[in-house]
Amino acid sequence: MLHHIVLMEPASAQGLDQIKAAMPILATVCDAVAGAAGFAHGPNLDFEGKSARFTYGFSVSFADRAAHLAYEAHPDHIRAGGMLVVACAGGHAGIFVADLAI
Repeated sequence: MLHHIVLMEPASAQGLDQIKAAMPILATVCDAVAGAAGFAHGPNLDFEGKSARFTYGFSVSFADRAAHLAYEAHPDHIRAGGMLVVACAGGHAGIFVADLAI
């Protein structure tokens, strides 16, 4: 199983609104992709004080790499990903992604 974790640094308050607008799109992609489950999103509370710049994030689990690749290739994922790049500080630099094998 893979756990896909994405944290974002919004470029502005408007950027945060754009990030939040992308979340229902990503949730729909996860519903459409076999092997994707548990999509969740929300503010990063950063209790340990190690990721303060990344104020919002989401996570989703995949049964395997094939499901993850199907998610990546989905046209709505590509569209939502573009929205996130525009909304984040420094574009891609404002997005942190971790894929954990669990």
